Amino acid sequence: MKKRIGLDIDGTITDPATFVPYLNKDFNKKFTLADLSEYDLTKILRISDKEFWDWMEINEPTIYAEAELAYGAKQALLNWSKEHELIYITARRKHLTDVTTSWFANRQVPYHHIELVGKHDKLEAVKAQKLDVFLEDKHDNAVMISEEFAIPVLLFDTPYNQMPTPQSVVRVRNWQEAYHWMERWLRSGEAFPI
Repeated sequence: MKKRIGLDIDGTITDPATFVPYLNKDFNKKFTLADLSEYDLTKILRISDKEFWDWMEINEPTIYAEAELAYGAKQALLNWSKEHELIYITARRKHLTDVTTSWFANRQVPYHHIELVGKHDKLEAVKAQKLDVFLEDKHDNAVMISEEFAIPVLLFDTPYNQMPTPQSVVRVRNWQEAYHWMERWLRSGEAFPI
């Protein structure tokens, strides 16, 4: 049965360490992904929201255009796109639509729909898209989506999302684990995690 698979972009289908080299260069740091213990980079960098967003305004298009796919993501997405719909819901702002769609085209990553919601709260978009499952890296998004819509959410394990999760949020370490979990779930025909 065809499923509507919801996916975040940054830190989920892209490498979660994507921002690290840009932060190191522009803020004179020596971070690794392990140092990003909080999702809010202003706290890690010890800068104001304004300073951060001024930096993002300049750097976002380049960061997103050059982002590497997470290892194993493309093959999983290609496989799922043959039978299921891939719906990407991202916190990216609308002015990044061309950069985003170009990135998908240049890397030949399949999609059926991409929605740039411009904020981290994705609940309206998830509801509108009537998703069956969601893949995410941001802890509070994963928990809210799972609890609000009673759907399974796969949470990609990163240093910045280590808070406890409800049973309906399945923590996966990488795309290989995500793919195997999804394949079992897709074959089971069950509405909730197995």
